[in-house]
Amino acid sequence: MPGLVPGTPLREALLSDRDGGDIRAFTPVFDGLMPGDDENRGRRRKMSWLDQRPDDAMMGSFEAVGHEHIATVDQAQFREAMSQLGAAVHVVTTAGPAGRGGVTATAVCSVSDQPATLLVCVNRRAQIAPLLSENRILCINTLRAGADTIADVFAGRTRCTMEERFNTGTWSELSTGAPMLTDAVVAFDCRVADVKSVATHNVVFAAVVAVRLGRPGGALVYHERAYKQV
Repeated sequence: MPGLVPGTPLREALLSDRDGGDIRAFTPVFDGLMPGDDENRGRRRKMSWLDQRPDDAMMGSFEAVGHEHIATVDQAQFREAMSQLGAAVHVVTTAGPAGRGGVTATAVCSVSDQPATLLVCVNRRAQIAPLLSENRILCINTLRAGADTIADVFAGRTRCTMEERFNTGTWSELSTGAPMLTDAVVAFDCRVADVKSVATHNVVFAAVVAVRLGRPGGALVYHERAYKQV
């Protein structure tokens, strides 16, 4: 994640949602326009999970952790730049002693193929953060084109409880027991290998223990503050 600045946005961590998530895990964006977007009101539907949510994820965005100060670009400029960076949309889930949970996220990427490892960025104030720390398992479900509703639900836009989120979509399991979306483009079943705190987020390193490839088809992406497909 770039810079140790408060309020690091979209694409930084997991789409942070009302109850826990982060979409630029994701500076997620709730439903509405980003500040300064008045001129874009005629364009396709916008969303901004973080900027328009008076929740714990917003609170967490003002707490940064770092060992040295590095001068970075201002928050508004960074967010605008990140809005131009398209990213796949995922739902990251977990289950275990701490309970079941899931969040929408875009801050997911490959680390290595030997051993197979991914990383996910999660706002430390997100409700799923302590669940991941205790459960130590997760499944990264890459959403299919047209799965806007699932993305919205797990981003907290519908304000349902964490458990109620799983009423949307059909869920199963692979190896670890973390919820797997049966219609995902691909699902990566993982165990937590390590967690590092950087700025406002936890960087979760996930060892991939099982993979399920879905049927062929387009994937959902987040670009220019809107859902698109590729």
